Amino acid sequence: MLRSKQLTPDQALQKARHYCAYQERCHQELRQKLYEYGLRQAEVENAIATLIDEDYLNEERFALQFAGGKFRMKSWGYNRITRELQQRQISDYCIRKAIQAISPEDYRKTLEKITRSKWEQLAGEQPLVRIKKVQDYLLYKGFDWSEIREIIARTQDQASVD
Repeated sequence: MLRSKQLTPDQALQKARHYCAYQERCHQELRQKLYEYGLRQAEVENAIATLIDEDYLNEERFALQFAGGKFRMKSWGYNRITRELQQRQISDYCIRKAIQAISPEDYRKTLEKITRSKWEQLAGEQPLVRIKKVQDYLLYKGFDWSEIREIIARTQDQASVD
């Protein structure tokens, strides 16, 4: 999207400060926004360096906030969070830190909760169809195949006892 009026580097930098202050941003998002403001490559790189120096832009902080938010709000698993951060060109180091910041206990509880919820939602389905749909749902959410097999086996066992 091209703007009819290009901003000066100083104007763009000021707008970028507001853009970053409102919500954590990754370098890729900010770079795209600066290009939309009409800056050239050298100006974009200078603006990004300035914003990093001023602590408006921090890749690790972005990754931690992104991972925590997607886990809490959308119940995403490690794999989905990792993929989404990789698409935003976040470093492997920051991705690892963000994943490690999610409590294993909370992760397990979330997996159990969404599995149980989806299992109950599909109560009218044939057993194999129900299992397949729950597996597909959990894979889409980004949980690991070994975790999925284990939780579905437990859910089936609990359902047969109830």
